[in-house]
Amino acid sequence: MSQNDQQKPIAVTANDLPLHCPTKDAPLWARHPRVFLDITHSGEATCPYCSAHYVLQGGLPKGHH
Repeated sequence: MSQNDQQKPIAVTANDLPLHCPTKDAPLWARHPRVFLDITHSGEATCPYCSAHYVLQGGLPKGHH
């Protein structure tokens, strides 16, 4: 798979935490077992099932470790 064929990152915000894949708005055909992803340390995470790449936008809410 070339770099151009890869999916674009999915932007998420603090309102989407705790982050899990698939998200609630994913189409039925794209569903797999739910996996929670830790995006708080590096600001990004990749799903081990479908390789969806999530990127945190806007930072974490105050008081979040």
